[in-house]
Amino acid sequence: QVQLQESGPGLVKPSQTLSLTCTVSGGSITIDPYYWAWLRQPPGKAREWIGHIGYAGNTNYRPSLKSRTSISRDTSKNQFSLQLKSVTPEDTAVYYCARGNFGTSDAHLYNDWGQGIQVTVSS
Repeated sequence: QVQLQESGPGLVKPSQTLSLTCTVSGGSITIDPYYWAWLRQPPGKAREWIGHIGYAGNTNYRPSLKSRTSISRDTSKNQFSLQLKSVTPEDTAVYYCARGNFGTSDAHLYNDWGQGIQVTVSS
């Protein structure tokens, strides 16, 4: 059974870059047909998709975040990572990594999830 675990700093200062890593066990991130996503849930708001990287390494991003977002992977470590640049307090959220069978922006279609990591943007 696949397991996902987010890691990274819990506090980031405004204007800096948020960097998170998802370590995957129990399944390779290069196996067809899986897509590996980052999502977040701000306080009091619905969970939203940030972007994903596919088994072939292709990426797709939420249009409103695209200019600030980069998702990459390290296949030797079976990890994928999120970088979100120029953060503001509005980027404060619980961040999740997840696996799905489709490259989709619908959070409900991701089947396997990490436990989530709280990231607060504050000076």
